[in-house]
Amino acid sequence: MRIVVILFLIAIIGSLGSALYYMVRDRDNGERMLRALALRVGLSVTLFLMLMAGYYFGLIPGRIQ
Repeated sequence: MRIVVILFLIAIIGSLGSALYYMVRDRDNGERMLRALALRVGLSVTLFLMLMAGYYFGLIPGRIQ
């Protein structure tokens, strides 16, 4: 589960970097930047839901008191 989370975080940062690149260099009225940011939001929501499901099903242990 830890590797999956790390891969998702790398993909999110990569998508954010490509959106920055398209914002600075592209003259496409922001279409590609918008797609890159939408992908980032989708990846973030998916990661959040995966973390919630992983905790619920016991794949991610909670804090031990």
